[in-house]
Amino acid sequence: MNKASEVSHAHEVKVEDVTPLSILSPDGEIINEDLMPDLSDDDLKEIMRRMVFTRTWDERAVNLGRQSRLGFYAPVSGQEASMIGSEYALDKEDFICPGYRDIPQLVWHGLPLYQAFLYSRGHQHGGQIPEGVNVLMPQIIIGAQILHATGIGMAFKKKGQKNVVITYTGDGGSSEGDFYEGLNFAGVFKLPVIYFVQNNGYAITTPFAKQTAAASIAHKSVAAGISGVQIDGMDVLAVIKAVRDAAEKGRSGEGATLIEALTYRFRPHSMSDDASKYRTKEEESEWAAKDPIERFRKFLNKKGLWSEEDDARVKEEAKAAVAEHIKKAEKIEKMTVPGLIDSMFETTPPHLEEQKAYYKS
Repeated sequence: MNKASEVSHAHEVKVEDVTPLSILSPDGEIINEDLMPDLSDDDLKEIMRRMVFTRTWDERAVNLGRQSRLGFYAPVSGQEASMIGSEYALDKEDFICPGYRDIPQLVWHGLPLYQAFLYSRGHQHGGQIPEGVNVLMPQIIIGAQILHATGIGMAFKKKGQKNVVITYTGDGGSSEGDFYEGLNFAGVFKLPVIYFVQNNGYAITTPFAKQTAAASIAHKSVAAGISGVQIDGMDVLAVIKAVRDAAEKGRSGEGATLIEALTYRFRPHSMSDDASKYRTKEEESEWAAKDPIERFRKFLNKKGLWSEEDDARVKEEAKAAVAEHIKKAEKIEKMTVPGLIDSMFETTPPHLEEQKAYYKS
């Protein structure tokens, strides 16, 4: 072996395979009692309410998209544990930087549902975040929200605020340059950022095995010098535990955390996608048995905290809310080019005044 080979071999890093953090079995049994997050019965019921509400809202939104009453819509069924659990683990003063699929987190953090519908319809009012709601509008550019979150984390640190910021992407987003830049920056400056990757196993049609040679996305935290954990993303209790731990590290000055949530979206990537071309029925059946809502329902049933009547009530509540908010969104005055231009500038540049005049004529 020559000298160059000796040096290369001596610096080879070997990391043990990670084991996903899990608290709740698919049968609804607690398998890691010591890791159980501190949640009251009311907390548990509210988490379930939000998950059932979100599944019902998602089903209605898919139908609204087929009726052309929504524009671009990215389904979420199957990912309720990672979405609802992660937001529930935060404080309202904490910040959320979402990707385009992460609408539920925004709504449960305070964004009115009708504005979420307006965002889908391409209306600028969908991105006019109400005062006191600590979210950015969904980012359609894959991975761009990671840099936004990193900047907000730096602002929190400079101001001495004990807040954290969470940002979401999928497994495909973890292949973007923005992902590595964000993690590296957060590692250097020990920023209070939670990088939450919902690993659905596919970047649209590309399977995870063809996206990276890394054993897991969680392993990528090592190079950035930040904490990393892989969790069962179909287990809402594991999600809450991991995000609470990450938030505590951020608030205490220990720095950022990369969370890889292993999850599975039951519907296609978007309404223009045909998942049957790249996913097998066997794979779908295997993940269906891990349904996050069914798993949590079994747990709550055993504790006497949830019933079929509760389920039916929440589903009707969600259907009524969707009907009310889509009607509200449809009543908002339609956008115009002059109106869009006026909203972008305090003093409109002359060349855009000319464009406004053209569209008004």
